[in-house]
Amino acid sequence: MRLRRLLTTLLACGVAAGCAGPSPAPAPATAPGAPAATPSTPENSRGRGQAAAPEPSPSVTRVGDATAAPAWLGTRVLPVGANGFAAARATPPELRNRSIITTDYLPPPGDGKFHATIRAVPAAVLARSSWTSACPVKATDLRYVTVGFRGFDGRAHTGEMLVHRSAANGLVKVFGRLFAEGYPIEGMRITSRAALDAPPTGDDNLTDAYACRPVRDAKAWSQHAYGLAVDVNPFQNPYHKGKIVLPELATSYLDRGAVRPGMIGPDGPVVEAFAAIGWKWGGAYRSLKDYMHFSATGG
Repeated sequence: MRLRRLLTTLLACGVAAGCAGPSPAPAPATAPGAPAATPSTPENSRGRGQAAAPEPSPSVTRVGDATAAPAWLGTRVLPVGANGFAAARATPPELRNRSIITTDYLPPPGDGKFHATIRAVPAAVLARSSWTSACPVKATDLRYVTVGFRGFDGRAHTGEMLVHRSAANGLVKVFGRLFAEGYPIEGMRITSRAALDAPPTGDDNLTDAYACRPVRDAKAWSQHAYGLAVDVNPFQNPYHKGKIVLPELATSYLDRGAVRPGMIGPDGPVVEAFAAIGWKWGGAYRSLKDYMHFSATGG
């Protein structure tokens, strides 16, 4: 009897798909809104000075009110005119209410809370920044700062900056306050020399501090070159002087009455947070408007 049962079982296995045992249980689905793993990859082609994380998964097209970046973002080079600037252009429809899912370049906080660090600038970080020995501040006077920020996707992320040592503690307070307020920031990482020298695409939106460069359209060093200035969400808060608009595609955001997420207003949390540490806002300038810009000296 036992032999007959064994033969019957073997014959059934030959006809069917085989007796390979029970199928493994399916992997649990990722919870909605959970961040994907972000292994490191080489530096991106735009030279923003940070080991680039992979682009958001193609399957992730929306997180809350934020959507994936247009495929062309950062790829359409604009011709530069005789004045050294590219001409301002109409904002593409996809960016008129810009709200893009943040790509993580540093590991996001696992607990979703605000965290910050301040330390001397590691050699590898300095090497991928825009600093050189010709810059007006010593490398030993700069600090490498990481802070939490809230993306347009509502998630907590980690950003990085180089700042002057005298400004580090104050800026941690600023971004801690903005995190608590829920003010959205698209991305925050260090600018490389390659990025400063790259041709414009008119659609950059990285919040950053240190950049070894002169004042726009001038020869004097910018306060960014000392680590004493920060630009916040440049696309939502463009620079405007005469016909010059930076970023060049951010012209729809010159209408400051049409308030959209990420914009900085005179009575809003960003101006208040920087004012609390004594920093001044470029949106209050008279001869031009630099809505993204905050500095310790007002310059």
